[in-house]
Order: sequence, then structure tokens, then C-alpha cells
Amino acid sequence: MKDDILVSPYFEKNPSLYAFLPMLYMVWADAVLTSAEIAKVRELMDEQDWLQADERAFILSHLDPQNPPSPRELKSWLVEIRRISDQLSPKMRNSLVDIGLKLAELNTADGDSVALDKTRESLTQIEQALGVISNEAAYHLRSAHRETATSNQTTEQTFDVETLADLLDGKDKEIIAAVKAVISQPDFAYLETDNLSEYREKVLDWCKTLAENGFGGMAYPEAYGGGGDMRSYFSIMETLSYHDLSLVIKFGVQFGLFGMSIHFLGTQKHHVKYLPAVGSLALPGCFAMTETHHGSNVKGIETTATYDHSTRSFVIHTPHEAACKEYIGNAAVHGEMATVFAKLMIDEVDYGVNAFLVPLRDPQKQTLPGVKIVDCGRKMGLNGVDNGRIWFDQVSIPYENMLDRFASVSEDGQFDSPITSDNRRFFTMLGTLVGGRIGIPRSGLSAIKSGLAIAIKYGDQRRQFGPENEAEVPILNYRTHQRRLMPLLAKTYALHFGLQYLTERFLARTDDDMQEIEALAAGLKSFSTWHTTQGLQECREACGGKGYLSENRIDRLKNDTDVYTTFEGDNTVLMQLVAKSRLSEFKKEFSDINLFGIIGYIADQAKTSVTERNPITVRNTNKEHLLDFEFHLSAFRYREKEILSSAARRIKHHIDEGMDSFDAFNQTQNHMLTVGSAYVERVVLEQFVAQVERTNDQGAKAVLTQLCQLFALTQIEKHKGWYLENGYMEGIKTKAIRREINELCAEVRENAVPLVEAFRIPDSCLAAPIVVNKA
Repeated sequence: MKDDILVSPYFEKNPSLYAFLPMLYMVWADAVLTSAEIAKVRELMDEQDWLQADERAFILSHLDPQNPPSPRELKSWLVEIRRISDQLSPKMRNSLVDIGLKLAELNTADGDSVALDKTRESLTQIEQALGVISNEAAYHLRSAHRETATSNQTTEQTFDVETLADLLDGKDKEIIAAVKAVISQPDFAYLETDNLSEYREKVLDWCKTLAENGFGGMAYPEAYGGGGDMRSYFSIMETLSYHDLSLVIKFGVQFGLFGMSIHFLGTQKHHVKYLPAVGSLALPGCFAMTETHHGSNVKGIETTATYDHSTRSFVIHTPHEAACKEYIGNAAVHGEMATVFAKLMIDEVDYGVNAFLVPLRDPQKQTLPGVKIVDCGRKMGLNGVDNGRIWFDQVSIPYENMLDRFASVSEDGQFDSPITSDNRRFFTMLGTLVGGRIGIPRSGLSAIKSGLAIAIKYGDQRRQFGPENEAEVPILNYRTHQRRLMPLLAKTYALHFGLQYLTERFLARTDDDMQEIEALAAGLKSFSTWHTTQGLQECREACGGKGYLSENRIDRLKNDTDVYTTFEGDNTVLMQLVAKSRLSEFKKEFSDINLFGIIGYIADQAKTSVTERNPITVRNTNKEHLLDFEFHLSAFRYREKEILSSAARRIKHHIDEGMDSFDAFNQTQNHMLTVGSAYVERVVLEQFVAQVERTNDQGAKAVLTQLCQLFALTQIEKHKGWYLENGYMEGIKTKAIRREINELCAEVRENAVPLVEAFRIPDSCLAAPIVVNKA
């Protein structure tokens, strides 16, 4: 009997019984046998006539739940089994039966082959009866480590990070680097405090530093102390968002909303008088549009600006409690002036919403007569921003304080405007402020980039679970973890290029394409900020309890960006705006074409059905087809076109039935949201594909191709119910798409860490211990 194995002397007398040892070990190491299993094994053992009665009894005694082996005995069995594992061929190592027979052979003096053959048959029957997966069970008995697909995955960099980072920064590389240099300074270290006043003052100090560096007035004309560079302003906002989001919003309110309202809605006299002071932060200001009662319905606001011709002044007044200006940034503490949106009243005639500059405080921060401001207090996030509510009680302002680019009051006290239509004038005025709907999603995208950088780097370092008796593997190797984070990473890259496209369109805008740009800005703002909110929650969960700790930053990112879904317009409302714009374009398309054009449109639809909904295409599971950008683009475009025409038909049906148009839109609101999202998804995919095609560096192009494919297929999978309902795909194809997504997630995982490093987030901003510490 061997010294290192605690077995009955009976094994020495009957060495062929060693063959049962691996099976016995797996039975006790894994779980206790059920009564049914014991009965089945007893039945099988009774049929083994080559075994003596005492041998059968001996084996059965080791299968008695009332008499299990001791932990020491069980461990000694494993030692003996592993001792001989290196002597087996690779094939034999995958079989419990072969391992057992090798044990028996080594302990049998004369190699009783007949007995061993009988033993093989018996063991195979028992193995089948117990439902043991032999190769999996045998793997756990080995002494040598075996690589598995899960444990084998590692971070592999297949592209140059700096090349991709330069591609992401594009034309704004220099200004982005300049901002990162400032926010990496010691003075910008994160402030950990529960003191509201202290936090607000620190954010104000940061804004002053940025203004001193010339970032505040970057978008204003050089003639008024600015940089004359709107493109750089957007990049500043995006880059600051790697730091503190309260700073971003404070910066955006002061230099964006307040300053831009003066720049875009005012004229030269306003620019000369105010823009230098706004850009240097000598004049802190607010943007007072939203009211408690009317929220997103700017046209319905009730604050009035009554013109008094005798004094050449306007009287700003809040008619009742709920008409106060609500949730106004910079108002509670720091703001000295506000751009106030109010109904212009001349001789009791309402001339619609216009903008006015209204002083709130003197330089000593004392509230001026007739102005009442109440602090909104602590919020879910962004507590470095001093939001407040404002009421006006017959506050008189000079005639010059009306921002008069689109409307004014003449010398003889008459309303005057270069735009005749009230509606067109109103939407033209708001259209000049669309920049806010570009800045917010770009800021939110930086936040989800930070969250993904934390979650992905942590997932690459954090090890948990693994094959039995083997080392733990990084959690980023698990399919579920990849499925959670890799599509988010792909969508983040997609939105980066989509927002770059929107920015370029806005910077090169003309009057003719402004409506489309406004719709695209509204849609991308909604699509992107929803992505940020949902994505950060996934990042938090992917980091487990560590993600719940404030020190790891995800809580601040989540709380501070949650309001982005309602900043600059509620996302659901904005998506309806997008849908209405698409319906207007759809209607215009039909009104502009003649009979031959209509015939052509119908023929095009029929062609689509023939080419894309034929039995071969809807069932095509070929890998090359599923990864082809043409397939992705066709699927996105088809869905958008079908949903849009379906919505148009539904609305027309309701109106034909006598329903009011307002009610008809209300009845189809859910459909309208889908119209908006389908449009945005198609634009984002088109821009991602365009970026891939114009990328010259082969390493960057290859990884961007994978990300683009993953984005496209993930969105198709998300909408697979629609595609199945409409006969565009069959189940066999959607299943194949799921398989391709899994494979792409595994491929992208290998480059995931380099991909988030390409964001070039400053180390001081990514100060999460779970990323900094490698333990």
C-alpha cells in the first residue's frame, strides 16, 4: 500500500479496482449521490459477473451516502490520480475511464488485460448512468494547467494607440491637449466635500482659471476679446467633461448659453458692451428660459416684457408664482445678469417670445429691487452649479437691453422684425441656440468614455472564478461581461463620429439646411445622452461593489449626467420633434414629385422588396454577408423608410377619419419616437462607415471596422422583433447575427484596453483606485 494514499488494503489485493478511483473521486468531490443514482449503480454492479461478490460490495461501500470518505482520504485520492496524469497521452487525459485504467495498470503486477477490459466496460456504463461529462471531469483531475478559450484571452494591441487617438481628436488636437494640460494641474484636483458653498466656489474658481487661459470667450468674435473659434469651444466642453461635470455646466451656462445668447440674438451694441466681460467672467450671467408651468413649451411661457414708450423701457414681470424662471444655472449665488425670455407686450398686443438682458445683482452680489431668487438647493448631481428660481416684480430695464437681432421696437414704439411670420421668427431665434444640443451630448459622451475606461481596465485586471483547480481569469474574458461592455464601447465610438459630423454640419450651416441640422441635433442629443445614462449604469454594475464606491468616480458620473436626458429639452419631446421634421421632409418629397416620380418611388419600394426580402436574403447566414457594411446600411435604411411611411399612413388615416391633427399625433406618439430613433441610428451608422472608409492606417482601420460591425449588428439584434415581423429576416438569420456579435465581442475584448486608452483621458481625471492599483 502506498504511503501517500489512504486507501483500503483491499485495493492492494485487487489492483484492478484502482480503475474506479477517478470515478469515485468525482462522485464525492462534486456532489452527494441521489437515491436513484445509487440504485442504478447497484444494478449495474450486480451485472458485472467478472467481479467477485466481495469486490462488488467493496465498490458499493464507497458509494454509500451514509459513509462518505474523509476529506483527507478524498484529497489523497486526487494526489494519486494526478501523479500519473503526465504519463497519459492527450487523448487519454480527456477520459475518466482511461485515467482509471492507467492507475490500475500501474498497480497490477502482471497486467491482467482481461480484467482491465471488463473494467473499461463497467466504468463506461457507470459513467453514462451518472451523467458524467468525461472530458470535463477529467480536466479537473489534471495536475498540469490546460489553456481554455476563456482563460486564454488577453489584451492584445493590434493598432497604434496614438494614431487612433489623433484620429479621434482630428482638427482639434491642439486645443484638446491645451485643455487637458490645464485640468491636469494640481489646482484642478478633485474636491471631496459635502459643503455646498465650498464646492460652488471651487467650480467658480476653476471657471475663472479657464477664462484667464482664453477658453471662456473662445467662440466669440476676436473683435470682442474672443477666439472666433466655435469648433474649439465644442472641443473645450467635451474635454472638460473628463474632469468635473459641474465645471462643464457652469462653463456652459456662462460662456455658452448666456454668452451665446448675446452673441447670436443681440447686435453690435450688445457685443461691444457685454461679450468681453462675459468671456473674462467679469460679468457672471444666466440663461432664463424655462418656467415651472411650461417646461419644454417655450412658446407658452408667461413672463412678460411690457414696452413703455414714455420711458423707452421694458417692464419684466412674473404674473404668478408658477410662472417663475425654473432651475436657472448660476442664479442662486453668482449670476449678476440674465438673458430672460419673455412675451413682448406693446399696447396690450402679444408679439411673442423675445429675449432681454435683465440685471439680477449688483457687483457686491446683492439682489436688485424687484428680483426674487430662491436657491434650488442640493440636487441629485451637479452640486457645484448654483441653480435657482427667479421671479420679477415690475422690473424696469433700458430699451437697449432687448436682444434685437430678429425683432425690435422702432423709434415710434412699433414692433419691427425682418421676419414676418411669428412662428418662423420664434423658431429662427431658437435655432441659433442649437449649439447647446451639440455641447451636451459631446459632454455626456466624455462621461461614458470615462466610465468605460474605468470598467474595462478594471475588468482586465480583476480576476474571479475559473476552471476547477485552476487560476482565476479576468472577468473581461467572460462572455456576459463582454456582452455588457463591448457593444457600449462600439456605440461610443459610433457616436463620437456621429457628433463630429453634426458639429461640422452646424459650423457650415446655411439657412436652407438649418431645419435638418436642428432635427439631427435634437435626435443625437437624445440618442447620445440616453446611451450615457444607460451605459454608466452598466459600467457601475460591471465593477460590482467597487463601482458603488465614490472613490471610483462612477457614482459622480452617473449622478451628474442623469439630468442630461432632460437638459436642453426632454429627450422624449426632442425625439418627437425629430419625427415631425422627418414627416415634413417625407411630405415635401411627395409634393415635389410628379406622376413619373411617384411611379419611380413605388418601383424603388418594389425593388427593395425583391432584392432584400427574397427567401435567400432573409435567410442568408453567411459570415461575409452578415459583416458586410452594405447589409448593415440596407437594413438600417429599410427600417427607417418603412417606419416613416407607416407613421405617415397612420396619421393620415386618423385625420381622414375626422380626428384633429393634434390628437392624431398624440395617438401615434410611440410610433413617432421610433421614427426619430431609426433616423438617428441610420445617420450614425453612415458616418461610422464613412470614417472607416477614409481611415488610412491599416491597424486603426481594422479595429474600427470591428467596432462598426459590432455597433451595426447590436442595433439590428435590438430591433430583431421588427425585422422578423416585417419579413426582412428569418429566425435562422437573427440567430446567426447573435453568434457573430458574440465573436465580435471576443475580438474587440482583446483591444478593449488600448481602445479606451485612445481617448487619452488624463491620469488625474481617471483617478479611480480600481484602475490605478493593479492589485
